[in-house]
Amino acid sequence: MPTSDTSEKGLESMIFNSLTGYGGGTTTGAEGVREAGSVRYLAGDPKDYDRDHAVDIDKLLAFLQSTQPKVFTQLGIETEGPARLKFLARLQGEIAKRGVVDVLRKGIQHGAASVELFYGAPSPGNPKAVERFDANLFSVTRQLRYSKDENQLSIDLAIFINGLPIITFELKNRLTKQTVQDAVEQYMRDRDPRELLFQFGRCLVHFAVDDQEVRFCTNLKGNDSWFLPFNKGYNDGAGNPPNPDGIKSDYMWRSILIRRELTDIIENYAQIVERKDERTGRKKREQIFPRYHQLDVVHKLLADVHTRGAGHRYLVQHSAGSGKSNSIAWLAYQLVELMRNNIRIFDSVIVVTDRRNLDKQIRDTIKGFTQVSSIVGAVTEGSGQLRQFLESGKKIIITTVQKFPFVLDEISNEHRGRKFAIIIDEAHSSQGGRTAAKMNIALSSEGGEEDEETLEDTINRIMESKKMLPNASYFAFTATPKNKTLEIFGEPYSEGDVIKHRPFHSYTMKQAIQEGFILDVLQNYTSVESYYRLMKKIEDDPEYDTKKAQKKLRRYVESHKYAIEQKAEVMVDHFLEQVIAKNKIGGQARSMVVTSSIKRAIQYYFAFCDYLKELKSPYKAIVAFSGEPDYNGQQVTEAKLNGFPSTQIPERIREDPYRFLICAEKFQTGYDEPLLHSMYVDKPLSGIKAVQTLSRLNRAHPKKHDTFVLDFQNDADTIQTAFEDYYRTTILSEETDPDKLHDLKADLDGYQVYNYSNIDLFVERYLGEAERDQLDPILDSCVAIYVDTMDEDGQVDFKGKAKTFVRTYGFLASILPYNNATWEKLSIFLNFLIPKLPAPKEEDLSKGILESIDMDSYRLEVRSAIKIALADQNAQIEPVPMIGGGHMPEPELDRLSNILRSFNEHFGNIEWKDGDKIRNVISQDIPKKVSADKAYQNAMKNSDKQNARIEHDSALKRVILELLYDHNELYKQFSDNPAFKKWLAETNFDATYTPPQELLGELDHESNSN
Repeated sequence: MPTSDTSEKGLESMIFNSLTGYGGGTTTGAEGVREAGSVRYLAGDPKDYDRDHAVDIDKLLAFLQSTQPKVFTQLGIETEGPARLKFLARLQGEIAKRGVVDVLRKGIQHGAASVELFYGAPSPGNPKAVERFDANLFSVTRQLRYSKDENQLSIDLAIFINGLPIITFELKNRLTKQTVQDAVEQYMRDRDPRELLFQFGRCLVHFAVDDQEVRFCTNLKGNDSWFLPFNKGYNDGAGNPPNPDGIKSDYMWRSILIRRELTDIIENYAQIVERKDERTGRKKREQIFPRYHQLDVVHKLLADVHTRGAGHRYLVQHSAGSGKSNSIAWLAYQLVELMRNNIRIFDSVIVVTDRRNLDKQIRDTIKGFTQVSSIVGAVTEGSGQLRQFLESGKKIIITTVQKFPFVLDEISNEHRGRKFAIIIDEAHSSQGGRTAAKMNIALSSEGGEEDEETLEDTINRIMESKKMLPNASYFAFTATPKNKTLEIFGEPYSEGDVIKHRPFHSYTMKQAIQEGFILDVLQNYTSVESYYRLMKKIEDDPEYDTKKAQKKLRRYVESHKYAIEQKAEVMVDHFLEQVIAKNKIGGQARSMVVTSSIKRAIQYYFAFCDYLKELKSPYKAIVAFSGEPDYNGQQVTEAKLNGFPSTQIPERIREDPYRFLICAEKFQTGYDEPLLHSMYVDKPLSGIKAVQTLSRLNRAHPKKHDTFVLDFQNDADTIQTAFEDYYRTTILSEETDPDKLHDLKADLDGYQVYNYSNIDLFVERYLGEAERDQLDPILDSCVAIYVDTMDEDGQVDFKGKAKTFVRTYGFLASILPYNNATWEKLSIFLNFLIPKLPAPKEEDLSKGILESIDMDSYRLEVRSAIKIALADQNAQIEPVPMIGGGHMPEPELDRLSNILRSFNEHFGNIEWKDGDKIRNVISQDIPKKVSADKAYQNAMKNSDKQNARIEHDSALKRVILELLYDHNELYKQFSDNPAFKKWLAETNFDATYTPPQELLGELDHESNSN
């Protein structure tokens, strides 16, 4: 009795039949279009495969003869012979040089003939283009024997277009206990990358497929081949969802491999990019194929824009390391070309980014599609450049956040009212209120000034220009959306009576980690506890403000030269012993040191240099900071300390001898370096800043399997809280209530610092471009009331609420469906008043405490590494807080001696059960026993200090082992606490080591005495 074919061969048949139509039925494509009849795939015959040139000779000749008969005759390739061999050699050479994608797009020149090898997707209403596209021969060949050697190895499936191979497949079936991983290993183990079919650029991509999952690789390198998932994702994680109509992975042949979809990938996504190292001049070629989530987001955005037209907002929450740069480039290029009713939907696409290198990435990404690199312009100057780009036909304009508000002033009135697509890279940092207002004034059809404009007209124009532009669509990309970002760009939806906001599309941190696109930076998180004891060095016992004193003391200790040296040694020792010695990332691992200030970074730099020199290590550190700070009486720069220009830091850290990148507020966001393996954090972190900073480690590399964080300032709970908001999809719990602005305004009005005649007069003069001497008197009279009539609590409350009003109104003005001129005027007025309001005088009751203390001891204790687990659920974040104001805190005074006692107790020391006995063992028994060790004695006599230290440490281990039963607590500290072990070894060595010359002198003295 026949049964279902559940073998690998059965999966092969399923794909083959679906593509070719064998076995009946029709295939539903990605766009819901049923592909049948003439537009199906042809069945390829393995016998037609020319192994010398890696082509299906039958399909190639058939395509050329039917579509270009004159060229076919001119080439003289209808029969076997020298002409055909010459043509095939030329074709093979062009594919080797340019890659099959470029050859399909642009064809080849051979002698006097221009040979087309593929016809692209037809534009609407062009029947000739439809006919040409239908002439393409898409074919699929089973069990393709690709190898020229006697084994004639075969690949399960290969897809050809017009005889040129573009995709290969290895198939497995879980029902026969083989998975996609077995297919991956087969590619790595059995598919020789020197075979013509598998050489770089010969195919678009190689797929490993089973009945549940899909993986892909663009460059086969044997065991170094890097396969990544090409799955839809399930439950915000890896894998694919259950499929009620078939097996989980059938989207591959039902959606991705259909003719229109595959053509789209060839024309708009897949390519070879050549990147040049500007410093060395070396070129590196990389083949790019879109990941599933990249295809998905661009398709869905384009489909929505095509349906609804311009004037909408989209938020894309894609994890760091998920390829946002390519997604933005692909989207920008296709938005430019997007048509609706035969009219372009957008006149220009503006990309706003914090990343200086995004311009080059976008240029590199789109220049291979067609000859359109001239359509991209990067705004690098302030005066008139953007206007020039618009007038000269630049369709994609890239600008940094810093340049954007200035250059947009240059857009002339003739460009207002055109349709724009505005793509915002890392939305939370680039869409500030004032930047948005400048942008909108420049681009809005309501942005231009009118003749004979009244004050009311001006206020209305300003309010309208602050709103999201009806003539623009916004596409905001971020991994970590803030509440403002979600409310401005997210999709609103109702849940009961509450309106929430969510992203249009998400590719979560959870899925990216599970799929291996990024690494889990929380898998090895270790906190380091600092223990220190401060002592009073004055006889008096003055009183100080406790809270401020504690902060100053902590800052003093952690920046103390000795503390920096100790922490630097822990970092270097860890990196050398746990990273370099264990050959992480194939011996290429790098580390980042995150510091809290420029001074701290420079301190660390010198401490690293000194310790690495002491260890005779071949490795070096690089320091990164901005400006020219004063350090020990001298002005220093990155370039002076590092010995090379700042622009070279990203390249130099990838080269030996550099292994440590010591940063002060640089490289903590947007820095993409897969070789970063370990991070040493000496800076308080929380919220988005913690996620962005630690995420520098998450970039994937074929040889990178883990990361490590050693944190001197934060604890696991703080880091866990920060990451949980962004592990899965982030949702805004509810919209901001604009009525709270009425409440804030009422509180501010109640202080009577201003009156509305003040505000009207100020706004009228300001918008009328009055001189400063007409504005300041109005503000100064209000400042006088603030200073003379309000106590400290009132001043703190007023100023705090004023700041909250300005901040919140600036945000809400862009999304409120109505205008409020009173709010607008108050916001303009407060923007100028707030900087003039003096901060309440607050005496520093901790002043002088650092001159009264000294550091008695300092040590570090590295805790056990832990994996921080994140809750597997969508996170809800609260809307923009509307609470402002407050009051002055009352200082808590205490005696210096009490403050120090509390401080020392808080940071503590090891609590020995019998402290006196242990101290005696450490100071007397251990040195005595170690000194008596024969090997150690011999090393002191006959070796240098370094070798003597090695023998000392071995002797110390033996002595500690002897103490195991009598002093178990001491043994445990020595075994489990690296800081204690290091301290004991150094202390005991200093106490017992005698240089050879002194040792000989002592022996001579003893012999003379005898």
